[in-house]
Amino acid sequence: MSKDDFRQCYGPLALVTGASSGIGMAFARALAQRDLDLVLVARREDRLAALARELMAQHGVDVRVLAVDLAAPGATERMVEALAGGDIGLLVSNAGFGLKGAHEDNDPGAMAALLQVNCLAPLQLSHRLIPHLRERGRGGIIITSSVEGFMGVPYSAAYAASKAFTNSLAESLWGELSPAGIDVLALCPGSTDTEAHDKQGIDRTRLQDMMSPQEVAALALDNLAQGPVYIAGEQNRAMFDALLAMPRREALLLMADNIRAALL
Repeated sequence: MSKDDFRQCYGPLALVTGASSGIGMAFARALAQRDLDLVLVARREDRLAALARELMAQHGVDVRVLAVDLAAPGATERMVEALAGGDIGLLVSNAGFGLKGAHEDNDPGAMAALLQVNCLAPLQLSHRLIPHLRERGRGGIIITSSVEGFMGVPYSAAYAASKAFTNSLAESLWGELSPAGIDVLALCPGSTDTEAHDKQGIDRTRLQDMMSPQEVAALALDNLAQGPVYIAGEQNRAMFDALLAMPRREALLLMADNIRAALL
């Protein structure tokens, strides 16, 4: 799809959550390169402001920032109210985080926040923005999920369960919205070179075949019309094809061994 065609379909305005780092920041840069104006959402306003200045200077697009903690009750509702009147053609619901380690060791408050950010935010944002997309008769929704959404993952139980939710949500919305000209994609990256690993206590030097966030975001945008689910990277597709072909008990024990080895 040409830059003009992309903007005609998914512009003029894209909303990107979790835009202050990693894949979300890569989405923001890639969309600015495609001449879309942006609303960038994350908790860290200083990072968002710096990114906005960069994108406006380099690409001449309009960028608005909203410092919002999506784990807070009512956060998505307040954000949608702040966006009233904007012609949003693309929702990139990218914000999310994970917890690694034994399930019983995870903090209950952190697990509740994980569900709010990973599950409720895309659920509520899509619910509020779909009527506008239907009125337009075109547009798109990208929900950043994970390859961990395809099966249970030992030592990542809450995160894997949340990504099973987002995969199912995206598939369901694709079935509802594709006849209306609205594309829906669950982006399922594998290991990606972002600070998320550090926050979860994973030693990045022990991880193989990590993709860059820039590559992941670009692949998602290039394959947005090929929903409902897209696994980024041939190596990730091959790995999960192999895991899902194994007896489930064997696959789960293999995953457990691999994650234990990567934890600091």
